[in-house]
Amino acid sequence: MLKTNNHKKINLAIIFGGKSAEHEVSILSAKSVVQAIDKDKYNISLIGIDKQGRWLSVKEKDLLKGGLQLDALNSGKSMTEEEKINANKHSQMITTTPPQEINLNWDVDVVFPILHGPLGEDGAMQGFLKILDIAFVGPDVLGSAINMDKDVSKRLLKEAGLPVAKFLVFNRSEKNNISFADVEKDLGLPVFVKPANLGSSVGISKVQNMQDFKRAIKEAFKFDNKIVIEEAIQGKEIKCAVLGNDNPQASVPGEIIPTHDFYSYDAKYFDADGAKMAIPANIPEDITEKIREMAVQAFKVLCCDGMGRVDFFLTDADEIFVNEINTIPGFTPISMYPKLWEASGLNYSELIDKLIQLALERKEKQDGLRTSV
Repeated sequence: MLKTNNHKKINLAIIFGGKSAEHEVSILSAKSVVQAIDKDKYNISLIGIDKQGRWLSVKEKDLLKGGLQLDALNSGKSMTEEEKINANKHSQMITTTPPQEINLNWDVDVVFPILHGPLGEDGAMQGFLKILDIAFVGPDVLGSAINMDKDVSKRLLKEAGLPVAKFLVFNRSEKNNISFADVEKDLGLPVFVKPANLGSSVGISKVQNMQDFKRAIKEAFKFDNKIVIEEAIQGKEIKCAVLGNDNPQASVPGEIIPTHDFYSYDAKYFDADGAKMAIPANIPEDITEKIREMAVQAFKVLCCDGMGRVDFFLTDADEIFVNEINTIPGFTPISMYPKLWEASGLNYSELIDKLIQLALERKEKQDGLRTSV
C-alpha cells in the first residue's frame, strides 16, 4: 500500500526525453506511464528534455498526442528559473560572496526519471537529483553508473562468479589497431560489437565477416568512446525483472523470440512483429528458479535497488549466462519489464506505485544518516 502524507496526493515529476540516442524510446515509455498511473494518488508534472538539453514543461495532452521526435517537447514551454529552483522547506544554501541563499530544490516529493541511456540512466541524472535532495525511482548513482558501462559491469559479474560471455574492450585510441583476426581467434564468429555505454540495442551489430566487422566498429564508435566486442552465445534470450531495495524479488522469467537476426532497436520498440514474447518462458522449473536466483544475485552484485531488468542467455545445454542489467527498462506497451510483473501478479499501475514507494523508502533511510560528526 502506497504511503502518503495525511492521504494527500504525492507530487510526482516525470522526466523524459534526454540528450541520448534513446530519446524517442523515452518518450514512448513516458506516455505509457502517464496513461497507466493512478491520477487520484499523484499530482503529476511532466518535464521533457530535448536533444539540445533544454528542459521543457510539457502538458499531458501534448505528450500523449505528440510524435516520437520533438513534437511533445517542442509543444511545451521552457521552464522558468523560478520553476527550476522553486523555493520550499527543503531548500539547501550555497554561500557566495556576497552571501546569498540559492535554493536548489523543486517542490516535488519524488521524481520518476524515465530516461534511457547516457545522461539519464548512467548516474548523471541520479547524482543531480541527490544534490537536490529529492527521492527518485530506480537505482542510485553507483548502481546506475556501473550498469551503464558494459565493460565494468561484466568484470564485476565475472569477479562475483557469475557466468558472462567472453568479451574484449577497446577505446577510441585503439580504433585503427583492432584486428579482426585476433578477435576471431579469441571469440570466434559471429560476434556482437556494442557501444560500452548505451542500451536499447542502439549501435549494436552482429558480425559474421571482415566487411561486417569494419562497418560495426565504425557504427559503435559513433555512440561511445569505448566499445565491447562479445562472443555470440547461441541460445534463448531470457529476461527477468527485479524489484526492491534491501530484499529484492524476481519476477517470472520471459523469453524474447526475435523474428529478425537479433533483437534490434526497431524490433524492441517500433515493430509490433519484431519479436515474440513467451511469458512465462517455456523452460524447466529448475532452470526458472535458477535464473530468478541469479537475477537477484546480479542485482545485488551490481549495486542496484528499486528496479532492474536482468538479461540472460540460456543455451541448449542449459548453461546460463548473465548479459546485462537495464536499470531503467522500457515502459512502452510492448516492453518486457511491466509485462513480466503483470504475469507475476503486479499490474502496471500497481508496479508504478511500488516503484515510487521504494524511492520514498530509500530517501527516508538516507535521511536518517548522520551528516556531521
